Amino acid sequence: MKIGVITPITLLLPRSHNEWEIDASVDDLVAVAQAADRLGYHHLTASEHIAVPNDAESRRGKRYYDLLSTLAFLGAVTDNIRLATNMVVLPYHHPLEILKHYGTLDRLTKGRVILGVGVGSLRGEFDVLGKQFEGRGERADDSLRAIQASWGNREPEYHGPHYSFGDVVVDPTGVQPELPIWVGGRTLRSVRRALEFGECWVPFLIGPDEVHEILDRARDTPAWAARTRPLDVGVWPEPALDVIDNAEQILEQVEREKAAGATILNYRFPSRSLSHHLEQMEALVQILDPTWDTPA
Repeated sequence: MKIGVITPITLLLPRSHNEWEIDASVDDLVAVAQAADRLGYHHLTASEHIAVPNDAESRRGKRYYDLLSTLAFLGAVTDNIRLATNMVVLPYHHPLEILKHYGTLDRLTKGRVILGVGVGSLRGEFDVLGKQFEGRGERADDSLRAIQASWGNREPEYHGPHYSFGDVVVDPTGVQPELPIWVGGRTLRSVRRALEFGECWVPFLIGPDEVHEILDRARDTPAWAARTRPLDVGVWPEPALDVIDNAEQILEQVEREKAAGATILNYRFPSRSLSHHLEQMEALVQILDPTWDTPA
């Protein structure tokens, strides 16, 4: 079981962020990242929305630190913890952009990047960015094929139905021999995408019963039969609990998530202050040890 931190401060989700995060400082963000690194958490996250329409604020929130800048900054103040995009909205970017951005970040951080991806669902953001909403799943699949074919190649070449390129240089390249790809989504199609392209399926904010049901359906698909290695499943345990006051409930929650198929847990910590947040992070390590893995 790998344990990651949904990085606070960098995004404010409606009804789930802590009040202290609103006016938190960069030093507070560094303290969280360095504590996660020291305590042996597997990964930190940052999320992507570029321009959230006003009418979507109540559902999505407005604060999203820039994904690439945030992970680059966190990579510079940590040593071992992995840096997970949660998630890059693939249809917003050309695959060469992703190769350049995250290949550079992978090199700068000595191979700590995890590329979490999604197809996106906020039509208003697609519209304001001038991106096509319809057909985004097919374009995302083609982008993933292009990224996988090109990762680590200084002179990438790919020719697919939506993206085609060659006779170009993209330097630097990532240093990991294979880019870890996590696929987000709450549908059977997202599991199939994870089976085909990724190491992990990350269902957003759905309970263990629904996760179990979707995985059961996925087991009957050709994509599952064609899979040659296990698929990780990364979930956000709900509800988010005060770790210090609810140690027994935390362990029960972990067992429910594991029974549903989860192998990675992404934690948000309800907290009153930075110091309380750090205490929660340390308490979780003590409660769950030795059920988790530190970074490879």
